[in-house]
Amino acid sequence: MAVNRKLKYLLKLLIAISSVLICALAVWLYYQYKMMQRSENTFYKAFGITIPTKYKINGIDVSKHQGYIYWASVKKMRIDSISIDFAFIKATEGLNDVDGMFKRNWELAKQNNISRGAYLFFIATKDGKQQADNFIKTVKLEKGDLPPVIDVEQNYGADKSDLKKRLIICLQTLQTYYKVKPILYSYVDFYNNNLSNDFDNYPLWIAHYTDSEKPQISRNWLFWQHNDGGSVNGITERVDFNVFNGDSVVFKNLLIK
Repeated sequence: MAVNRKLKYLLKLLIAISSVLICALAVWLYYQYKMMQRSENTFYKAFGITIPTKYKINGIDVSKHQGYIYWASVKKMRIDSISIDFAFIKATEGLNDVDGMFKRNWELAKQNNISRGAYLFFIATKDGKQQADNFIKTVKLEKGDLPPVIDVEQNYGADKSDLKKRLIICLQTLQTYYKVKPILYSYVDFYNNNLSNDFDNYPLWIAHYTDSEKPQISRNWLFWQHNDGGSVNGITERVDFNVFNGDSVVFKNLLIK
């Protein structure tokens, strides 16, 4: 009987030790997982944000809200391997509006050898072709520029089917004129709820502010706007940060020929 009690005690002790070891292993594995995540998302004090470092090509998007930008300072800023390689610049909104800083930003980005792209802020209740015509009248794309972008992130009360019809006309008008497929910009939720399936064949620039290593969207994407609170030399206001999903060869092939 005494032997049986000792065996039961040893068995319980073994089970207890095993449980502790399993728990310790689980904690260690979780810690390693978080460290791996942290290594792919590094906080940069100079930029004031965390940047997903697995992507090697970084950029910003700007409008009149950033005020006067000193593009030479933007170009010179480099922290470790992070620099501003491209900039999307707001050009037009709706039927007639032109961003007040577009012309200056457009010219100076090119002068400072920053790959530039122009975007149209789409108003879902307005005629798609007229919005495209406003952009075409404003933006002359040259060799080395990024394809045109349509920023669609609100429906303004428009029916989903009407939004899609107007957006398709806008996209087709731009593609016919510039002879390159435009890029669509949107937020994850808005894209999934309003655009998915019908627009999955267009290159996507997606906005999703998350600590993960990629945006939480199921389809392929080209650019990811991962933060809207970055700091850059030469820009007094906070600015959106983006990464490109590819290497320098893929990026170069995307540019206007």
